[in-house]
Amino acid sequence: MASLLLALAVGCTGLYAGFMLIFQTGIMPALARLTDAEFVTAMRRINESVPRAVFMTVFLGVLVFPAAAYFVPGDGRTDTQQWLVLAGSVGAVLNHAVTVGGNVPLNNALAASEAPGDGPAAVRAAFEKRWNGLHRVRTALITLAFGLLTAAAVL
Repeated sequence: MASLLLALAVGCTGLYAGFMLIFQTGIMPALARLTDAEFVTAMRRINESVPRAVFMTVFLGVLVFPAAAYFVPGDGRTDTQQWLVLAGSVGAVLNHAVTVGGNVPLNNALAASEAPGDGPAAVRAAFEKRWNGLHRVRTALITLAFGLLTAAAVL
């Protein structure tokens, strides 16, 4: 059971790290080339579309599977492997803390900014730089978590 949980932890964190990396290296640079109005509209539509069943399963799995892999007794797992699983779990938790405490509030503010007087340039200026900075941090954290969990699995 411990090996299966660790495999699921590696799989979920790998999928999520890939999603974060593609967003950072492909989607956000593409959106940066849009006009202010196009950028704001595109980000609103993305933020409406992402939190669906498949994404939420992976998003929650990134927390659940590493924690379960840590707490379920390992089949001959070494202390080093156990510490790697714990460190990977911490990285995943920190990633989610940045997401929930930083990126989600910015997404919510973007969604609520459709009031008159909130011009696209002002909305974008209040969103893009801060969101991208937080996204770089959470991408690094989840990529680190993936690396640590992978190391635990292959040792």
